[in-house]
Formats: sequence, C-alpha cells, structure tokens
Amino acid sequence: MLREIDRNIWVAEQPFKYFGLRVDTRMTVIRLKNRELAVISPIRVDRQIVEQLSEIGTIEHIISPNLFHYLFVSDLKALYPSAKVYAVSGLKIKRPEISIDRILGENSEALLDELEYLPFEGLKTLLPGEISPLSEYVFFHPESQTLILTDTAFYFDETFPLTTQLVFKLTGGYKKLRPSFLEQIVTREKEKVKESVQKLLQWEFRRVIVAHGSIVDRNAKQQFKQGYEWFLGESL
Repeated sequence: MLREIDRNIWVAEQPFKYFGLRVDTRMTVIRLKNRELAVISPIRVDRQIVEQLSEIGTIEHIISPNLFHYLFVSDLKALYPSAKVYAVSGLKIKRPEISIDRILGENSEALLDELEYLPFEGLKTLLPGEISPLSEYVFFHPESQTLILTDTAFYFDETFPLTTQLVFKLTGGYKKLRPSFLEQIVTREKEKVKESVQKLLQWEFRRVIVAHGSIVDRNAKQQFKQGYEWFLGESL
C-alpha cells in the first residue's frame, strides 16, 4: 500500500531478508510540480499500488540509486514504458539487460529543480563471498525537508522481528541511524565517506527515509550526524 508521509511524497514497503534477517525494503515516490512521479528504489508493485499511483500522477522517472536496488526496475518500466530509467554507471556493467536511459550525474537535469542528489562515495558493504562498493546516490526533497537514503544508513526498532532486534542490539545498531557493522568492517576509504557526509549535512532535512528500517522523523539530522561520527570515529 502507498502511504503519504508529507506533501508530494509517498512510500511503500515489502518484506525482504538479508543474511536471513527480516529487514524489509521501501520505495519512495516523489510528485513533481508537473504531476510527474519519480520512484526511488522500486519494489514489486501490486494492483492496489498501481491504482494509487494513477490517482496521484504519472510515473516518468524510475531511479535505481545504487548497485543493489535494481530488482524491480524492469518490471516497473514494463508497466510505464514512457518512463526514463536512471541508474548509477556501474549498473550497466553489472546488469546489462536493464535498459538504462540516463546515468545519475550525467544529463539528469530533469530532477534538479525539485529533487536534489549527490554521490555518496567511499562506502562499501559485505556480500556473501565478496566486498562491494555501494556506488550510491542520495536524494533530498526540499519541499518536505526529507533525506532519502538506500543503503547508506539503517534504522531498526521495535517494529521489526525479535531476531532482527537482537542482532542489531548485539552489534550496537538498534535504534541508531547509521550504517551497519558490516559497512564499518569493510570500508577503508573513510576520508571519502567523511567528505560525502559533510556535503549531505548541508541540506536542511528534518526527516530521513531509509530503504531498510523505520522512517526517522525526530531529530533526524542530528541522529544521522551522530551515526556517522560513530562510523568514522571522529566528530563532524
């Protein structure tokens, strides 16, 4: 189900497991002034969501914000063939079968007026059998003062299963807006991460939407800053 969280911004979630843990996943929908919709991190949409989307606008921008949130891009493109697909450059190599219209950071001016974005550099994550860069772009919706993240931070609380809560309590990430211990272990380019965080903190956001975890709308900017101070081991 599509849920409106502020003026011209909606979210929808679906179940998802990672390393056996229930972490769920979330997509964000932004309505631009011309009623075009930008969808960040698409999930599998059902008939109810399609009907809700048709009521609020027309999908014209489908965004895969990093090297991992692409699973339902092609499905959404099939439903909305006129929409443009935006992706990070590395996705062309990783998944050449996905039809990409524009590379984020290159000729994607259509989003600039109402949806700001920047590359989050240096962060890596641990996958089964490999270490991989996230190559993520993060987004800011000025109208609602909302920061939209994918895998650059998480926030797990009591709304998640007890097993998920326990793992994040044991690793110090329970009710903390920050990357997980996996990213902390494998990330070496901390200076690049610091530069990205400092740029991001120039945005005046009061809410953070994450792809995995709960939405943070209380002291969100301060919580994000504290989370990355833990990650970097220094004050920002």
